[in-house]
Amino acid sequence: MPWIAGTLSTLAAVFVIGHSVQGQPIQAWHIPGPGPRVLVVGCIHGNECSGIDVVDALARTHPHEDLWLVPDLNPDGHAARTRGNAHDVDLNRSFPNGREPETRAAVALIRRIRPAVTIWFHQAEDRVRGWGRSKAVARRYARLAGMRYASVEWPAGAATRWQNTVLGERSFVVELPRERLTPWQLDRHVRACLRVALAAP
Repeated sequence: MPWIAGTLSTLAAVFVIGHSVQGQPIQAWHIPGPGPRVLVVGCIHGNECSGIDVVDALARTHPHEDLWLVPDLNPDGHAARTRGNAHDVDLNRSFPNGREPETRAAVALIRRIRPAVTIWFHQAEDRVRGWGRSKAVARRYARLAGMRYASVEWPAGAATRWQNTVLGERSFVVELPRERLTPWQLDRHVRACLRVALAAP
């Protein structure tokens, strides 16, 4: 079964943006707000899914940002606890022209909503990674979340590389620690997601 938040904001609209290789629905939740459009993806590698906890918490907020949330882009990999999807493809090396249905769903959503900032959650380097035009906003997130920052060039096929270099968007990676987030850490990540774009250049 797909992962679903316990309680969504009353403002949230739920969309099915595609299906996984094994037919699991991939959801996006839209919580409208007057500020910049921010996309947050909780899980793209199936064995790196602690970011779903952040998305779950964000789903219960009433943000100033125009918030789009994708809790789990790789439900098959998440269920199997594998990095890749059911075809054993690393989705974060398949942007933007990959044949995988999960990649196509993400690309279509991003092209449709054109987010001002996109945050991709990974594990377990315990740092924020930015490059190019995303460095300033990634550094700001790191400060807000109390994390280390590193400038690391995006690998070929990464969603961040495509968004930053082709679409001209600001997109960066938050590498969570290996351990599950404490309530205090979770709160800091939620606050960082909700504030990072409001003061970004």
